[in-house]
Amino acid sequence: MKEIYVVTHTQATHHIDRLVGGWYDSELTEKGKADALICGARLQELELDGIPIISSDLARAKQTALAITECLGSPISYDARLREMSFGDAEGRSVADVGGAILSSDGDNRLDYRNTFGGETKRELASRLYEVMETIIATGRVIVCTHGYAATFLIACWIGMPIESVGYVNFRVQPGSITYLKEDDFFANRAVRYLSDVRHLDL
Repeated sequence: MKEIYVVTHTQATHHIDRLVGGWYDSELTEKGKADALICGARLQELELDGIPIISSDLARAKQTALAITECLGSPISYDARLREMSFGDAEGRSVADVGGAILSSDGDNRLDYRNTFGGETKRELASRLYEVMETIIATGRVIVCTHGYAATFLIACWIGMPIESVGYVNFRVQPGSITYLKEDDFFANRAVRYLSDVRHLDL
């Protein structure tokens, strides 16, 4: 049986300051730190003590993973391929100033559009996340700590969506949420048992 719990990092400073995130290395807010411990407590309720954690190497994800392991006593490893989409020179800048340029696209070729700030294309983003997800799937039972938009492509890989089809895909995954992916032993069907569960948080 394969089980993957995808946890998105909790509230970070760039959320509050309305800055472009991406690879900008923002940290958790005080609320984010508290919510990360709540995530850990919820995972402990699910009897996941000691289950390994694989986390993005950006500070906000690392802090979330460290809070979770306070509850679970889990080993943590870090993988830069789990980072959020890169927005190049726009990272750390005001969303109001640069948002329009980030959201624009080159006609129908949504996979290969690169914004004017030199960030990643969707194809580049999906390719690295698919690559790391294949490694994660082989692990069997694991907690993954990543970012909201990045989680979309981990889920897309899980359900077997071809990269050529992900130009429009976007699963709405909230900060501090838990998404539970499970493959059964008999048919090897891959289910999304629940998506972006935040019932454990006081929103």
